Amino acid sequence: MDEGSPSARTRIDMAPRLTAIIVGAGMSGLLAGIRLKREGIDSFVILEKSADVGGVWHENTYPGASCDTPSPVYAYSFRSKPDWSRMFAAQPEILEYFRDAADDTGLRPHIAFNVEAQGAVFEEREGLWHVSASGERSWTARFLILATGQLNRPLVPDVPGKRDFAGVQFHSARWNHNANIAGKRVVAVGTGASAVQYVPHLAQNAGQLTVVQRSANWIVPRKDFAFSHGWQTGFRWFPILQTMLRAYAFSRRELAHRAIGNPGGLMARRLENTARRHLEEQVPDPVLRRKLTPGHPPGCKPLLVTNDYYPALMRKNVELVTAPVTRVHQTGVELANGMRIPAEILIWGTGFHTASAIAPVEVTGLEGQDLRDKWEKGAYAYKGTLVSGFPNMAVLYGPNTHIEHNSMIFIAERQMDFTIQMIRTVLGRDLRYADVRADAEAAWNEALRRRLGRSVWAADCESWYKHDGRIPNNWPGTASAFAWNMRSLEEREFDLCSRSVPGMTGQFV
Repeated sequence: MDEGSPSARTRIDMAPRLTAIIVGAGMSGLLAGIRLKREGIDSFVILEKSADVGGVWHENTYPGASCDTPSPVYAYSFRSKPDWSRMFAAQPEILEYFRDAADDTGLRPHIAFNVEAQGAVFEEREGLWHVSASGERSWTARFLILATGQLNRPLVPDVPGKRDFAGVQFHSARWNHNANIAGKRVVAVGTGASAVQYVPHLAQNAGQLTVVQRSANWIVPRKDFAFSHGWQTGFRWFPILQTMLRAYAFSRRELAHRAIGNPGGLMARRLENTARRHLEEQVPDPVLRRKLTPGHPPGCKPLLVTNDYYPALMRKNVELVTAPVTRVHQTGVELANGMRIPAEILIWGTGFHTASAIAPVEVTGLEGQDLRDKWEKGAYAYKGTLVSGFPNMAVLYGPNTHIEHNSMIFIAERQMDFTIQMIRTVLGRDLRYADVRADAEAAWNEALRRRLGRSVWAADCESWYKHDGRIPNNWPGTASAFAWNMRSLEEREFDLCSRSVPGMTGQFV
């Protein structure tokens, strides 16, 4: 419906007016709500398209789903969990952590479940965001926080004949738990971070499993172990122990960044040697080992962490093929080399749409500017969080904030620290809005472009990090460096619009 129509204006006028609207109740969205409450702001809503909190941990329920970041680090800094069962927790335990966080902090009354945000329009005269959602619902607020993430929309390639498949097919992020794998002929397309976790389960249960690999990935061992009851008791009674473990794990991860920031350096060579040794020890077959040896430096594509993927490929009922799927038939798939593989179950482990950090929301800023148009050649933002021309808005887990070597929760917390500074500035001085200046945004991203061009991600390999020659997803430095950059808001890099001149488009102070 046209936002200018009488009925649309009526909906907006009747919409509850809040301080903030948060889109997404995953890790970042829950963090935003908790931080607003700690600031004394209780007038906000969280719009969540699913039936529960947790984001990717609610949606990704495939067998073996777990986190590649150590559990003590993959937790809010203000909310430790002394009873983590393992060093690398599995999906059910992580989801429980976020559910408990929502319950214990009183967030659930703020969450509108099964509501998908569709459009957000900034109204300049009053400095308000109007957000429309499914079910013809709408809200109005001073601030908009987009926490939809980079990995929330499954990508299934448009392969000819896909709709003709007579068996069961699904994306790994929408796992069909009713599909009976036992004894079936299964084709698993993709060998990324999710696939290396569920392929071992498929290998144990399928009658015949064919794994379709587009290109090989570097894999390093997962140094996982269970926390004993004694350790859990110690963490509970002496929290400093878990704080020390968290600091140790964080610091070790920071050192690992040198392999990314300095490709060809000592750390990069050590990382590649570790991955090669892992491959050689687990895959004695030289033919299979050649198929599994990447042709790019470690880190150019996501570095995978697992101990049981290679052994799964060694099973007699498993075959690894390296030609892409070019067609789907009623009874199976056809590869680029002409090979036809029969299948009763087809699983797409083909990743996500990652070019935009706001999908599927259509965001309109000052002077009718469409954020999709601005990001047509790749998303970018000021410090990965604020976007020029879109005042009073923050994007958590936004452009150039993804890190592989450390905790995304740490990054999101620093983004929310920065967002709170912006909110304090607007509310504390009773401004209409704060908008980061275009020249500040451009300078920030030009510096990022130069650093990214020297990173391992710029090497010759295909990955979800790249879009049209740009690297819009990744942060090129350490997590500590990101925190340093987010420590303060420089007002000279913003247009601050006062309320003092009615009828004017804005007075800058």
